[in-house]
Amino acid sequence: MIKAAFFDIDGTLISFKTHRIPDSTKQAITELKRKNIKIFIATGRPFFLINNLEDLKFDGFITLNGAYCINDENETIYKKSVSQDDVESLIRYQEKNEAFPCMFATKDKVFINYVDDNVEKMVRLINFISPDIMSLNDAMNEEIFQFMGFFGQEQEKEIMEKAFPNCTAARWNPLFADIVAKGSSKQTGIDELLKHYNINLQDVIAFGDGGNDIPMLKHTPLSIAMGNANEEVKKSATYITDNVDDDGIWNALKYFNVI
Repeated sequence: MIKAAFFDIDGTLISFKTHRIPDSTKQAITELKRKNIKIFIATGRPFFLINNLEDLKFDGFITLNGAYCINDENETIYKKSVSQDDVESLIRYQEKNEAFPCMFATKDKVFINYVDDNVEKMVRLINFISPDIMSLNDAMNEEIFQFMGFFGQEQEKEIMEKAFPNCTAARWNPLFADIVAKGSSKQTGIDELLKHYNINLQDVIAFGDGGNDIPMLKHTPLSIAMGNANEEVKKSATYITDNVDDDGIWNALKYFNVI
Protein backbone atom coordinates (compact mmCIF):
# COMPACT_ATOMS: atom_id res chain seq x y z
CA MET A 1 0.00 0.00 0.00
CA ILE A 2 1.50 3.34 -1.07
CA LYS A 3 1.89 5.78 1.81
CA ALA A 4 4.43 8.22 0.32
CA ALA A 5 5.28 9.59 -3.13
CA PHE A 6 8.51 11.37 -4.09
CA PHE A 7 8.72 13.66 -7.12
CA ASP A 8 11.59 15.31 -8.92
CA ILE A 9 10.70 18.81 -10.14
CA ASP A 10 12.28 19.80 -13.47
CA GLY A 11 11.26 17.41 -16.24
CA THR A 12 9.02 15.40 -13.89
CA LEU A 13 6.51 17.69 -12.19
CA ILE A 14 7.42 20.66 -14.38
CA SER A 15 7.52 20.73 -18.17
CA PHE A 16 10.68 22.02 -19.80
CA LYS A 17 8.46 23.37 -22.60
CA THR A 18 5.92 25.34 -20.58
CA HIS A 19 7.68 25.69 -17.19
CA ARG A 20 4.32 24.75 -15.67
CA ILE A 21 2.78 21.76 -13.90
CA PRO A 22 0.36 19.94 -16.23
CA ASP A 23 -3.26 20.01 -15.10
CA SER A 24 -3.36 16.21 -14.91
CA THR A 25 -0.41 16.25 -12.49
CA LYS A 26 -2.14 18.78 -10.24
CA GLN A 27 -5.20 16.56 -10.22
CA ALA A 28 -3.08 13.50 -9.44
CA ILE A 29 -1.45 15.20 -6.45
CA THR A 30 -4.87 16.31 -5.20
CA GLU A 31 -6.01 12.68 -5.38
CA LEU A 32 -2.93 11.49 -3.49
CA LYS A 33 -3.60 14.00 -0.72
CA ARG A 34 -7.25 12.95 -0.58
CA LYS A 35 -6.02 9.41 0.14
CA ASN A 36 -3.70 10.72 2.91
CA ILE A 37 -0.57 9.76 0.98
CA LYS A 38 2.44 11.88 1.97
CA ILE A 39 3.83 13.95 -0.91
CA PHE A 40 7.53 14.83 -1.04
CA ILE A 41 9.80 16.79 -3.38
CA ALA A 42 13.20 15.40 -4.38
CA THR A 43 15.16 18.01 -6.32
CA GLY A 44 18.59 19.38 -7.09
CA ARG A 45 17.33 22.89 -6.44
CA PRO A 46 17.95 24.66 -3.12
CA PHE A 47 14.76 25.16 -1.13
CA PHE A 48 14.62 28.93 -1.60
CA LEU A 49 14.62 28.43 -5.40
CA ILE A 50 11.70 26.03 -5.46
CA ASN A 51 9.51 28.72 -6.97
CA ASN A 52 7.55 26.85 -9.63
CA LEU A 53 5.16 24.56 -7.73
CA GLU A 54 2.33 27.10 -7.74
CA ASP A 55 -0.09 26.53 -4.84
CA LEU A 56 0.63 22.82 -4.28
CA LYS A 57 1.58 21.84 -0.74
CA PHE A 58 4.12 19.16 0.17
CA ASP A 59 5.02 17.23 3.32
CA GLY A 60 8.79 17.53 3.02
CA PHE A 61 11.64 18.42 0.70
CA ILE A 62 14.81 16.67 -0.40
CA THR A 63 16.82 19.58 -1.79
CA LEU A 64 20.28 19.96 -3.31
CA ASN A 65 20.23 16.29 -4.35
CA GLY A 66 19.89 15.05 -0.79
CA ALA A 67 22.44 17.35 0.81
CA TYR A 68 19.74 19.34 2.64
CA CYS A 69 16.38 17.89 3.71
CA ILE A 70 13.53 19.55 5.59
CA ASN A 71 10.09 18.57 6.85
CA ASP A 72 6.76 20.34 6.34
CA GLU A 73 7.51 22.73 9.22
CA ASN A 74 10.74 23.88 7.56
CA GLU A 75 12.86 22.06 10.14
CA THR A 76 16.18 20.61 9.01
CA ILE A 77 16.22 16.84 9.35
CA TYR A 78 19.46 16.14 7.44
CA LYS A 79 22.32 18.14 5.99
CA LYS A 80 25.82 17.44 4.74
CA SER A 81 28.05 20.11 3.24
CA VAL A 82 31.01 19.80 0.90
CA SER A 83 34.29 19.69 2.82
CA GLN A 84 36.65 22.64 2.86
CA ASP A 85 39.33 20.27 1.55
CA ASP A 86 37.34 19.84 -1.66
CA VAL A 87 36.84 23.58 -2.07
CA GLU A 88 40.61 23.99 -1.78
CA SER A 89 41.15 21.14 -4.28
CA LEU A 90 38.80 22.84 -6.73
CA ILE A 91 40.66 26.14 -6.41
CA ARG A 92 44.03 24.45 -7.04
CA TYR A 93 42.62 22.56 -10.04
CA GLN A 94 41.22 25.70 -11.64
CA GLU A 95 44.51 27.54 -11.09
CA LYS A 96 46.48 24.81 -12.90
CA ASN A 97 43.97 23.94 -15.65
CA GLU A 98 41.45 25.65 -17.88
CA ALA A 99 38.81 27.16 -15.59
CA PHE A 100 35.15 26.20 -15.94
CA PRO A 101 32.02 27.87 -14.55
CA CYS A 102 31.14 26.46 -11.17
CA MET A 103 27.89 27.35 -9.45
CA PHE A 104 27.65 26.71 -5.72
CA ALA A 105 24.70 26.67 -3.35
CA THR A 106 24.51 27.42 0.34
CA LYS A 107 21.31 26.96 2.33
CA ASP A 108 19.82 30.20 1.04
CA LYS A 109 22.11 31.62 -1.67
CA VAL A 110 23.52 30.63 -5.04
CA PHE A 111 26.74 32.01 -6.53
CA ILE A 112 28.96 31.31 -9.54
CA ASN A 113 32.58 32.10 -10.31
CA TYR A 114 31.75 33.32 -13.83
CA VAL A 115 29.05 32.98 -16.50
CA ASP A 116 29.39 31.63 -20.03
CA ASP A 117 26.97 30.52 -22.79
CA ASN A 118 26.33 27.14 -21.15
CA VAL A 119 25.31 28.78 -17.91
CA GLU A 120 22.91 31.05 -19.76
CA LYS A 121 21.41 28.02 -21.55
CA MET A 122 20.83 26.32 -18.19
CA VAL A 123 19.17 29.43 -16.76
CA ARG A 124 16.74 29.50 -19.70
CA LEU A 125 16.11 25.74 -19.65
CA ILE A 126 14.83 25.55 -16.08
CA ASN A 127 13.72 29.17 -15.67
CA PHE A 128 16.44 29.65 -13.03
CA ILE A 129 17.81 32.85 -11.54
CA SER A 130 21.05 34.40 -12.74
CA PRO A 131 23.35 33.79 -9.76
CA ASP A 132 25.57 36.44 -8.23
CA ILE A 133 29.28 36.32 -9.00
CA MET A 134 31.66 35.20 -6.25
CA SER A 135 35.23 33.98 -6.56
CA LEU A 136 36.02 30.43 -5.47
CA ASN A 137 38.48 31.86 -2.95
CA ASP A 138 35.67 33.81 -1.30
CA ALA A 139 33.56 30.62 -1.36
CA MET A 140 35.89 29.26 1.32
CA ASN A 141 33.90 31.34 3.80
CA GLU A 142 30.57 29.71 2.88
CA GLU A 143 28.93 26.42 3.93
CA ILE A 144 28.39 24.86 0.50
CA PHE A 145 25.98 21.99 0.02
CA GLN A 146 26.21 21.57 -3.75
CA PHE A 147 28.32 22.56 -6.73
CA MET A 148 27.12 22.62 -10.32
CA GLY A 149 30.16 22.16 -12.55
CA PHE A 150 29.86 23.19 -16.19
CA PHE A 151 32.08 20.63 -17.86
CA GLY A 152 31.49 17.79 -20.31
CA GLN A 153 31.10 14.08 -19.63
CA GLU A 154 34.55 13.43 -21.09
CA GLN A 155 36.14 15.66 -18.42
CA GLU A 156 34.10 14.39 -15.51
CA LYS A 157 36.31 11.52 -14.32
CA GLU A 158 39.46 13.65 -14.11
CA ILE A 159 37.75 16.65 -12.53
CA MET A 160 35.99 14.56 -9.89
CA GLU A 161 39.20 12.74 -8.95
CA LYS A 162 41.37 15.86 -8.77
CA ALA A 163 38.99 18.70 -7.84
CA PHE A 164 36.26 16.91 -5.86
CA PRO A 165 37.84 13.77 -4.34
CA ASN A 166 35.31 13.58 -1.49
CA CYS A 167 32.23 14.19 -3.64
CA THR A 168 30.03 12.39 -6.14
CA ALA A 169 28.56 13.73 -9.38
CA ALA A 170 25.19 13.20 -11.02
CA ARG A 171 24.28 14.49 -14.45
CA TRP A 172 20.80 15.25 -15.79
CA ASN A 173 21.97 17.55 -18.58
CA PRO A 174 25.05 17.29 -20.83
CA LEU A 175 26.06 20.86 -19.97
CA PHE A 176 26.82 20.30 -16.28
CA ALA A 177 27.03 17.92 -13.33
CA ASP A 178 25.53 18.30 -9.87
CA ILE A 179 28.18 17.64 -7.20
CA VAL A 180 27.51 16.83 -3.54
CA ALA A 181 29.47 15.31 -0.67
CA LYS A 182 29.80 11.53 -0.73
CA GLY A 183 27.00 9.94 1.24
CA SER A 184 24.36 12.40 0.06
CA SER A 185 21.87 11.66 -2.73
CA LYS A 186 18.15 11.58 -3.28
CA GLN A 187 18.31 8.04 -1.88
CA THR A 188 19.76 9.44 1.34
CA GLY A 189 17.01 12.04 1.46
CA ILE A 190 14.30 9.40 1.04
CA ASP A 191 15.69 7.36 3.93
CA GLU A 192 15.89 10.42 6.19
CA LEU A 193 12.32 11.55 5.44
CA LEU A 194 10.90 8.05 5.79
CA LYS A 195 12.62 7.70 9.17
CA HIS A 196 11.24 11.08 10.25
CA TYR A 197 7.67 10.18 9.27
CA ASN A 198 7.92 6.49 10.24
CA ILE A 199 7.09 5.17 6.76
CA ASN A 200 8.38 1.87 5.33
CA LEU A 201 10.39 1.96 2.10
CA GLN A 202 8.12 -0.76 0.69
CA ASP A 203 5.25 1.76 0.79
CA VAL A 204 6.93 4.34 -1.47
CA ILE A 205 6.59 5.36 -5.11
CA ALA A 206 9.13 7.70 -6.75
CA PHE A 207 9.17 9.64 -10.04
CA GLY A 208 12.17 11.08 -11.87
CA ASP A 209 13.69 11.85 -15.26
CA GLY A 210 17.36 12.77 -14.76
CA GLY A 211 20.68 11.21 -13.86
CA ASN A 212 20.48 12.66 -10.36
CA ASP A 213 17.26 10.65 -9.90
CA ILE A 214 18.96 7.28 -10.50
CA PRO A 215 19.89 6.61 -6.83
CA MET A 216 16.28 7.32 -5.84
CA LEU A 217 14.79 5.19 -8.62
CA LYS A 218 17.07 2.25 -7.90
CA HIS A 219 16.34 2.49 -4.17
CA THR A 220 12.55 2.49 -4.19
CA PRO A 221 10.76 -0.80 -4.95
CA LEU A 222 8.24 1.03 -7.17
CA SER A 223 10.00 3.67 -9.26
CA ILE A 224 8.75 5.50 -12.34
CA ALA A 225 10.90 7.03 -15.08
CA MET A 226 9.27 9.71 -17.17
CA GLY A 227 9.02 9.10 -20.90
CA ASN A 228 11.30 12.09 -21.49
CA ALA A 229 14.09 10.48 -19.42
CA ASN A 230 17.22 9.09 -21.09
CA GLU A 231 17.86 5.37 -21.43
CA GLU A 232 20.12 5.08 -18.37
CA VAL A 233 17.41 6.57 -16.18
CA LYS A 234 14.74 4.36 -17.73
CA LYS A 235 16.83 1.26 -17.03
CA SER A 236 17.03 2.29 -13.36
CA ALA A 237 13.24 2.34 -12.89
CA THR A 238 10.68 -0.42 -12.53
CA TYR A 239 8.24 1.26 -14.92
CA ILE A 240 8.41 3.83 -17.73
CA THR A 241 5.48 6.22 -18.08
CA ASP A 242 4.65 8.88 -20.65
CA ASN A 243 6.34 12.26 -21.01
CA VAL A 244 5.71 15.00 -18.47
CA ASP A 245 3.67 16.85 -21.12
CA ASP A 246 1.61 13.73 -21.92
CA ASP A 247 0.13 13.12 -18.46
CA GLY A 248 2.96 10.81 -17.39
CA ILE A 249 2.42 11.12 -13.64
CA TRP A 250 -1.35 10.74 -13.82
CA ASN A 251 -1.09 7.73 -16.15
CA ALA A 252 1.42 5.89 -13.95
CA LEU A 253 -0.53 6.45 -10.75
CA LYS A 254 -3.67 5.17 -12.47
CA TYR A 255 -1.81 2.18 -13.93
CA PHE A 256 -0.70 1.09 -10.45
CA ASN A 257 -4.11 1.86 -8.92
CA VAL A 258 -2.61 4.42 -6.54
CA ILE A 259 -5.32 6.89 -7.50
